[in-house]
Amino acid sequence: MAKAETLAKKKPGAGKTKVPASVESAELLLEIGMEELPYQFIPPALASLKDSAEALLKEHRLLYQTVRTVGTPRRLALAVSGLAARQAGTVKETMGPSKAVAFDQTGQPTKAATGFAAGQGIAVKDLHVRQTPKGEYVFAVKWEEGRPTKTVLIELLPQLVTKLSFPKTMKWNDTGVRFARPIRWLLALYAGHVLPIEVAGIKASDRTWGHRVHGKGKGLTVRDFESYCKALERHGVVPDQDRRRNMVDEQIAALCKKTGYRLSVDQDLLEQAVFTTECPYSIIGNFKPAYLEVPQEVLITAMKEHQGFFSLMNRMKELVPHFIAVANIRLKDMALIREGNERVLAARLADAKFFYDEDRKITLAERAKKLSQVTFHQKLGTMAQKQDRVAKLTVAIAEWLGLQDPFIRTCRRAAELCKADLLSGIVGEFPTLQGIMGGYYAKHDKENPEVCTAISQHYLPRAMEGDIPSGSASQVLSIADRLDSIAAFFHVGIVPSGSEDPFALRRHATAIVRIVLEAGLRLDLGRLVERARTIVAEGGVKAAPGTDGHRRVVEFLFERVRHYGRTTHSFRDDVINAVLHAADKQSFDLVDLFAKMKALQSVTAQRDFDPLMVGFKRAHRLTEKEQWDHKSVDPALFQHPAESELHSVFQAHQRRMTDRMKAGEYGEALDSLVALKPAIDGFFAAVMVNVDDPALRSNRLSLLKDVDNFFMSFADFSHIVVQGS
Repeated sequence: MAKAETLAKKKPGAGKTKVPASVESAELLLEIGMEELPYQFIPPALASLKDSAEALLKEHRLLYQTVRTVGTPRRLALAVSGLAARQAGTVKETMGPSKAVAFDQTGQPTKAATGFAAGQGIAVKDLHVRQTPKGEYVFAVKWEEGRPTKTVLIELLPQLVTKLSFPKTMKWNDTGVRFARPIRWLLALYAGHVLPIEVAGIKASDRTWGHRVHGKGKGLTVRDFESYCKALERHGVVPDQDRRRNMVDEQIAALCKKTGYRLSVDQDLLEQAVFTTECPYSIIGNFKPAYLEVPQEVLITAMKEHQGFFSLMNRMKELVPHFIAVANIRLKDMALIREGNERVLAARLADAKFFYDEDRKITLAERAKKLSQVTFHQKLGTMAQKQDRVAKLTVAIAEWLGLQDPFIRTCRRAAELCKADLLSGIVGEFPTLQGIMGGYYAKHDKENPEVCTAISQHYLPRAMEGDIPSGSASQVLSIADRLDSIAAFFHVGIVPSGSEDPFALRRHATAIVRIVLEAGLRLDLGRLVERARTIVAEGGVKAAPGTDGHRRVVEFLFERVRHYGRTTHSFRDDVINAVLHAADKQSFDLVDLFAKMKALQSVTAQRDFDPLMVGFKRAHRLTEKEQWDHKSVDPALFQHPAESELHSVFQAHQRRMTDRMKAGEYGEALDSLVALKPAIDGFFAAVMVNVDDPALRSNRLSLLKDVDNFFMSFADFSHIVVQGS
């Protein structure tokens, strides 16, 4: 009787993903033509289209060679090469009645067996008996031939199109289909022939459409992906996004070389240029030098966010009155396009200059008084209350860092003004400039230069990566602002979960960790967390019931420490966990903890470390599971030289390790632990711990407990994984 596994092995292609060269294959080409998509939608849509296609092909046993997606604002296209002409065959198993029901005591099939076999279209003799969790059951095992690929694709492709997801979708006709923009045409070809599919009332054909202007409004008949790309390029469309990206790069580089200017590099703008055009053509334009009186961050942001223009710098990294725009059309006289862009940009820059001039008529101190009218969060009060909490926490941090009184006053002043620019016209127009504009306005108000710098930098780093604040006041203010947000939201029970983090608390925690560690700030972060929570509570914020706020905030920060240690320093997870689990959650210094991690990571590479951990873990397990009265070790009870040796070596290195720990010399401290290895090995080789004599047993366990505590005074070595074990 043939087994299912044997049947599967006998059939060609079973279990494969890629189609063998000997199997008949063809190409699939699918294009979804639509009204212009927002550029942000296109890259994820192309990735999703590719992933979904590969998953569906695999699920339906359609073997292929490669899957590729290309796209522009008006089209998303999928090309699958080497797609097999038929599905791969498969073994189909169907469970029937139990063996006891299917066969009588003499082994003859019952009516249940014959009926099941007839229903499955096989002979009774071909039934299989299998052991299952429920007992022995009868199975029908059949080889199922694959269907023609064309038949399967007609069923799958409409699903592939309609299941594409977008941040926003719409309906545009009576079919009720939702898509990011109205679908206007479908191209679906397999082996050069049209697949008769329909989506949203649109029937597929072998025709696509070129550029709105350069394409002259004519439909283009294609046969395959190669003719598709060539036909589109003849009609003004470069369908491959990677080729468009290279075109934009080369065009901008040529313009910069010609003018001698340097591009203000912005990858987001490059993506925008690539996915808002079908045939990119870069041009350089100008604006009035008078606008350079406005801070360059404002001009750069206005050019980027309003128009999608690249800004240019001179060799001194100063903004110049020129820009680069990437057009979606190429005319004989591109001056028309350039002049149009210049007119539109001039209006935008005039608005920005107006806001900037008006903003400086009111001081930051006057604006700060109006923050009581701005809600920070419905559970956490106003922005004025937020700023007041930050000011108090800033002073606490500055004092703990041992900064002098004049500098503390600087930190407090920066904190009292840091949120005032949220009420300015420029920040209202360009929220990404908050903090930066506050620094400019503080300078205009003749505030202390350190106050200006602290305000302008207190949102740094603005992402998981990027520069941290450069000055001490900036660092103190940034930590205070972020820690207040974390403490406040945790206080009211708003905690990140899974992928949900609407208030960017993970980013804030990562920023705190980075600033503390990269600036080498010696802060008692445990006490600082408690101070932040106290300030929130004293401000009248109602706490969520049943939450251990301090523990949860510390664990949240430790999780970001783990992430930072893994990604930035390549620390082993068990090394990080060993140090953090031994840390005092009420009072800890991140710089000190990281120094321990570095030392421990280094010592793990020593040859004796893993064998040492084997001995430690044995001692740790014994002292954890055994019950005894832990007393001071009595050397008079030693019966074997190995006991005396471990005790004396332990005492000698305990003093040395304590001195090195106090001095922060953690590498030398760990050497004391490694030096215990011969004595620990000798003890376990010569001594039986669990002897019948209670006093002797208790003394030996106490000795091991002292050794265990010795190790645990540095880190929780029970979390260390012996490599290869």
